[in-house]
Amino acid sequence: MRSCLIMAVLLSPSIASAASMEPPSKVVPVTRVDPRTGQAIQTIAVVPRAVRRATSVPDRNVKELVEATAKEYAVSPELVDSVIQVESNYNPHAVSPKGASGLMQLMPATARRFGVNDAFDPKENIKGGVKYLKFLQETFKDDRLAIAAYNAGEGAVSKYNDVPPYTETKNYVSEVGKRYGKAKRAADDKNKAAVAAPLKPEFAPVRQYTDSEGRLHLTTQ
Repeated sequence: MRSCLIMAVLLSPSIASAASMEPPSKVVPVTRVDPRTGQAIQTIAVVPRAVRRATSVPDRNVKELVEATAKEYAVSPELVDSVIQVESNYNPHAVSPKGASGLMQLMPATARRFGVNDAFDPKENIKGGVKYLKFLQETFKDDRLAIAAYNAGEGAVSKYNDVPPYTETKNYVSEVGKRYGKAKRAADDKNKAAVAAPLKPEFAPVRQYTDSEGRLHLTTQ
């Protein structure tokens, strides 16, 4: 099976067990609410193994997308990179139990809010996630709170006027913060080294010498 199959069913333990025995794919449970009845319904996504294979090293194109999109929206590329590492480990096909999708793990409502039609398309996903991060930075004026809101929602951060007291969110802020801090220090060190390095002359220096007949010569050879 090459495509991602979504099945809306009430997932029983027996179904989960039978599905998990299928070697080529993985069953990912997703909970949603039926808009007509308000009843919570468990959904399972059967994702082919080739699709869900995790990756820890982004390819050059994805890295360039992160860099270019972050700069376009004036968000630190190091922050975006850190969020992606924690959210999906650079797996563009990642699906969370809550239904978040893609590299930056966008919830369906967030994807729609920021103009993402296909959350599994790296370009769209990164653009939507970066736009959301920019919105959160402008809302809270604090990267720490922006990171917390990316995980728990802006409503939760506004409610507590701080990182919400949720274990998941506290751990998330810590993990993203550690990566972001390390990446920023590395970038700062690289910039300092570039500034401190002596500039190479654009042209070879002029050298002079006098020949055996006392004539002065100038050369760049």
